[in-house]
Amino acid sequence: MFEKIDEKQLEINRYRPLNHIQLNELKDYYKIGLVYSSNAIEGNTLDISETKVVLEDGITIGGKPMKDHLEVIGSGAAFDEMIHMINDKKELTEQSIKRLHKVLYAPIDIKNAGVYRKKQVYISGSEYSVATASEIALKMKEFILKMTEIKDTIHPVEYAARFHQELVYIHPFIDGNGRLCRTLMNLIFLQYGYPIVCISPIVKVDYIRALEQGHKNPNLFIKFIAEQVIEGQKDYLRLVK
Repeated sequence: MFEKIDEKQLEINRYRPLNHIQLNELKDYYKIGLVYSSNAIEGNTLDISETKVVLEDGITIGGKPMKDHLEVIGSGAAFDEMIHMINDKKELTEQSIKRLHKVLYAPIDIKNAGVYRKKQVYISGSEYSVATASEIALKMKEFILKMTEIKDTIHPVEYAARFHQELVYIHPFIDGNGRLCRTLMNLIFLQYGYPIVCISPIVKVDYIRALEQGHKNPNLFIKFIAEQVIEGQKDYLRLVK
């Protein structure tokens, strides 16, 4: 699958560099797509058209929860922050992770935005427990060290998938961990020149199952993400062609 991804990436690179207008149009397209899909996976009720209206026009949708609007606003701000972070060093730090979560979660709960949780949380439907509050600080330091060590030894897509997978298993924040991990994964993709990957809510069950099964066999989640990357590359090529 990595060979297929590399072949697609060579094809993508033949269309680069894009002009300023094309880049802005792609950014707008992916911003709406990623914000909508990532929130929909978490149960947000705003559809893609409503998400676009909230992001671009700042208009609330009648009959929809205010929390759903705030999630869209926070996710939109996190997308913009992700774009700004592309040129940062490829090594993501605890500080950069907290910074992105703060932007993402501030509209919903400013007190807990960018702050490691201080109480235990439980993942419904999972037979596995996330880190206890007292373990988070140490586990995050170990996580960053591990990711830094493996970054240049594996395929970038595997690195991005493992970064998402292992961070979500720690679950360092009180809420917003899934949206944060998908944003960070896409930041890594962008830093390595790959297109943004929007995991459709249509494959939500497969995504959650791959994460759950990944506790025993991490390759199952990596394979799922690789499949999503290939679909994302096809979508990018469709757009630029």
